[in-house]
Amino acid sequence: MAHKVFIDGEVGTTGLQIRERLQTRDDITLVQVAAERRKDPEARREALAEADVAILCLPDDAAKEAAALAEPYGTRLIDASTAHRVASDWIFGFPEMAEGQRALVAGATRVSNPGCWSTCAIALIRPLVQAGLIDPAAPPSISGVSGYTGGGKSMIAEYESGEVKGSFLYAAAQGHKHLPEIQAHGLLSTVPVFVPSVGQYAQGMAVAVHMRDLGEAGMKAAEEALRAAYAGARFVAVVEASVDEPRVWPERLNGTNRLELSVHGNPKTGEATLIAVLDNLGKGASGAAVQNLNLMLGVDEGAGL
Repeated sequence: MAHKVFIDGEVGTTGLQIRERLQTRDDITLVQVAAERRKDPEARREALAEADVAILCLPDDAAKEAAALAEPYGTRLIDASTAHRVASDWIFGFPEMAEGQRALVAGATRVSNPGCWSTCAIALIRPLVQAGLIDPAAPPSISGVSGYTGGGKSMIAEYESGEVKGSFLYAAAQGHKHLPEIQAHGLLSTVPVFVPSVGQYAQGMAVAVHMRDLGEAGMKAAEEALRAAYAGARFVAVVEASVDEPRVWPERLNGTNRLELSVHGNPKTGEATLIAVLDNLGKGASGAAVQNLNLMLGVDEGAGL
């Protein structure tokens, strides 16, 4: 019997990508609401009641509302918003993050899908904190670039209409919405400095974690810690720095559910940069949601990916 899945917010950027990955699968039946009733609470309630799993591709407040609507029916949830990423009663949906995390996701009733920026930052930072190479109270700074699809429908419209041209930095006031989850799941006791940017291209992301005085031995130890953390992972890999040098291409993994990590630096000065590359609409959003869904349904983790 096919599993029933409702994508609440299926016409948004992430929802459309998830639907594309699920609609041809014979093990899944999509529960859908007629276009004219998508904002009708009763129609959404009916869909949430019918579904085995609902994927919430909604703004934070709407995601909280949907979670409350679903509660009486025991519907399992995957929330792609930022609403529940540090909530104690939700499982953080980054299966490769820690030993046992995959099993937690598989058995969860409520899973919070990670953000694209935080997937990259946590993947690099957490293993180095655990290895003693990053002081949780003195975290390294983070920067990066994403395609404009990371900004959702409004930013996509700005770029595709020509209203906005070129690249820009943002969130320099240190209020980025992914900072709480980066701190919490990166095992940091202090909020890191994080300045992201948007490039004039559609999708793809590269994130850099900057470390001072790491040295040649530290660079080697960092790479070893990352390799140990993701040994055997299906969608996360540590690659040689030469893959991304002399230029790092954020679009390199577009169309995949892969996340690739690398360690770069100057052994003579001790300065180092750790880099993560993924598709912000793949492993950074819809791909991650489908991966989590597969785990929750007990099917092949890579189905549809």
